[in-house]
Amino acid sequence: MAEQRLPVPRLEGVSREQFVQCLYPQRKPLVLEGIDLGACTSKWTVDYLSQVGGKKEVKIHVAAVAQMDFISKNFVYRTLPFDKLVQRAAEKKHQEFFISEDEKYYLRSLGEDPRKDVADIRKQFPLLEGDIKFPKFFKEEQFFSSVFRISSPGLQLWTHYDVMDNFLIQVTGKKRVVLFSPRDAQYLYLSGTKSEVLNIDNPDLAKYPLFSKARRYECSLGAGDVLFIPALWFHNVISEEFGVGVNVFWKHLPSECYDKTDTYGNKDPIAASKAAQILDRALKTLAELPEEYRDFYARRMVLHIQDKAFSKNFE
Repeated sequence: MAEQRLPVPRLEGVSREQFVQCLYPQRKPLVLEGIDLGACTSKWTVDYLSQVGGKKEVKIHVAAVAQMDFISKNFVYRTLPFDKLVQRAAEKKHQEFFISEDEKYYLRSLGEDPRKDVADIRKQFPLLEGDIKFPKFFKEEQFFSSVFRISSPGLQLWTHYDVMDNFLIQVTGKKRVVLFSPRDAQYLYLSGTKSEVLNIDNPDLAKYPLFSKARRYECSLGAGDVLFIPALWFHNVISEEFGVGVNVFWKHLPSECYDKTDTYGNKDPIAASKAAQILDRALKTLAELPEEYRDFYARRMVLHIQDKAFSKNFE
């Protein structure tokens, strides 16, 4: 397992000024306690959500196993009325089910047209808007999306990164969140924005030997806690209880840096995507050379990237 385990710091009563001036520039995860989130932490019971959320059809992930894998897609997509989803997600055994009586459910709310519209709880679930207050720690014009999440007990989401800053608001229930620094990407066996290492607590080190070098940051979130996840930090989330959360994403970079087709906040910035395409072309060009030359010039490219691109100050 990962060698270093570091607790995510917890702070209570942080003001906007403190966050913006002192904490945010550190670009490290932080649990904020005592933030005024409105009435949601006490009101959003199963019965209340079922009643207020109504019969609106929602698209959900349904998994027969607790560890969801977005690379192999070990789940199916189904739709349920919102009230039915809430009731089923709160159960451990189901009388009605798609795959099995102990299947698990995961909702990540979507925009009206997911290809064009971002998720915003205020638009998709307007009757719940009055219950929740977002932390006022960023400018309104930086707002990107607010994603409503509902998870069955025991469900574990795959390790991944997003390209925007993010507040994970734990409204009800408990979550365990494990995070890895962007600096440790080389140890996480990435496929796109996701890690291939599903079982982070008991990893197969014969298959993923470098994973043991990754520094692991960990925290538990209860009702009312807010976790700041800086852009590019990898995170793996386990719902220890049935719970409801809301992620608020905002733009850390100028708007023109982001892919305009990105409605999820997880497409790499335009410059990064272009650089990756250029690198692919460069490697294809090297393929024209014999192996000895390929190896030599590829190593020189790596050294050049390390010299020119790696930050000397980023920890």
